[in-house]
Formats: sequence, structure tokens, C-alpha cells
Amino acid sequence: MAATNIEVWQLGTVVEVQTIATGIRRVVLEPSLPRKAEPGSHIDVMVTIDGHKDRRSYSIVESSDDGTRLVISVRKAPLTRGGSLFIHGLRVGEKLEITQPLQNFPLRIGARRYILLAGGIGITAIINMARVLRNLASDYTLVYAGRSRAAMAYLDELRQLHGGNLVVHIDDEGTPLDVNELVASATEDTELYMCGPIRLMDAVRRTWMERELSYPNLRFETFGNSGWYDPEEFIVRVPGLGLEVPVGPGRSMLEALEDAGADMMFDCRKGECGLCEVKILALEGAVDHRDVFYSARQKKATEKMACCVSRAVTSKTGLAAEASATGPAVVTIEVS
Repeated sequence: MAATNIEVWQLGTVVEVQTIATGIRRVVLEPSLPRKAEPGSHIDVMVTIDGHKDRRSYSIVESSDDGTRLVISVRKAPLTRGGSLFIHGLRVGEKLEITQPLQNFPLRIGARRYILLAGGIGITAIINMARVLRNLASDYTLVYAGRSRAAMAYLDELRQLHGGNLVVHIDDEGTPLDVNELVASATEDTELYMCGPIRLMDAVRRTWMERELSYPNLRFETFGNSGWYDPEEFIVRVPGLGLEVPVGPGRSMLEALEDAGADMMFDCRKGECGLCEVKILALEGAVDHRDVFYSARQKKATEKMACCVSRAVTSKTGLAAEASATGPAVVTIEVS
């Protein structure tokens, strides 16, 4: 769900750090140019990975009314692009380059009914929305799904704040989320807001469409890095530019092509807008589509991919053993 934002960069001072769940770090920042953060907003942060600066986006979990304190919570994910490792290494007193709050996932006030769905660390994009709806006495249900209780940030606080409006699903306790049941509970005037892993998002979107519910009432925020398979190195070739570029597990195709000098089109960098679309000319392996832009039919056709998040894998199984046996996948593309 794209929205126009004017970026204003500033310094953010780390004033608190705390581990709040398994592998999840809570970081409190004091921005130099404070501005109130609306529900669903995020900040972009300049992180340092292997000596190079890069940009990452993190949802704002909490914000003071005057914007002088912003809170992000980040899950440590060693197999992704390195931003989370940087955040987990922050110490009190350090200063970061951050934007003022940006909004790509606004909460619309005034719906008859709301379902808020958070999968794992996706709770960071949803938690502030739930707080606002509670304060407005709206008709809402907060659904929080996770693999284990220990890895679910803010669970106790959410239970105290939302009581019967909170529904919890925990895989290792035998109460996994049933997507069909969830979507079946939505009425024609229900707005569903969700953030979580790509498999969850894809399942909800497909089921929502199958039930012919209003698509504008389905609103989502993506991680931009959760896929069907673990990331592995692959090769991208761009004959029109004379490029053959390796894409490591910790880099996106878009980043690798930018580093190689390609002038790329992009906007969201999260697989939502489709602006970074590239045409697939040849493929040795398979595509791990990590976007929420293309339909299931378009993904199956394997003609295009969103290069900001999607990757190539060695086989349809995505097994690392097959990667070492057959060599890296190779995708040949044409860029706009």
C-alpha cells in the first residue's frame, strides 16, 4: 500500500535497549527533529553492513505524543541482509541517521469492523493500530500468530491491554492459525490489516480474493525479506548492460545491480509497488517470489520478478544440498 512521503533525515540517539523476547531487541530513540508518528508508520535507518552504509525500514512500535521518543523492535535474522545484526549491536548513547516517521500503511478510522493480523515480528506494524482502536472503542479483533510463546514480543502487555479482543495462535502449543477460518469471520464491511511472513500474507490474500471480499479492505505491510526458501547465492545476468553479477544471501538483486552500476527503477523496496519489475529472459533454477504485487498466475508464469525482494534458487525445493551439488541458480533479465 504505497503512500507519498517527504523524507527528512535526522539523528536519532539510542537511549534504551532491551531484549523483550527470544531474538528480539527493543530500541528507544530520541530524534533530533521530533515529529509525531501515526499508526502504521515506520522510520528508515542507515545501517552499516560490512563497512558499507545501507538503508533499512523498521515499524514504529511506540511514539510519544510529541515524537521525542520513538521505539522500534527488531528480530535478529542472521540469514537476511544484515540490518538486524547491526540493530542488535547498538548501545545506549550511539547516534543513527534516521528519517522522520514515514507512512505506507495508514489506519483508516471509521470502518464498521477491523481485524488486525500479526505474524511473528509483524506485531511491530500492528501494535500501535490496536492501541488506537481500543482507545476509540472500535469493533476490532487483534490476531497474533507465532511459532512459540517465547518468541512473541509484547504478548503479555497485549493481553493486559486488549483482553478478549486479542486472539493468540501458537504453533508449538497446538493452536496454529487457520487462515480459512480467519477470513470466513470477515464481513463485507470488515477491514483487515496484516503484517507477517510472505507465506501468511499470500495465503490470506488468496483466501480473501476467493471469498470475493472487497480488495481495498485488505491492507498490508511486508517485511521485504521473508521468502519461501532460505536465501542462497545466485547469479543475475543482464545482457543489455553486459553485466553478470553474483547476488549473495545477504544482498538483494536490486542492491547487487545498483552496486554494479545499473540504473534501476524502484520505490518501496518491499515487493509491494512493482516499480522494480524486471523481465526474465532465461532461468536456470526457480524463482522465489517474495513480493505481494504479482498474482498467483503471474508468479507461476515466471516471466517477471520484483528484483527488490525476489530471488533465484537452485531448484523448486530450495534445498541447500542441491545448491552445492548443482551450483548457483542463474537468472537472465532485461531491465526497463
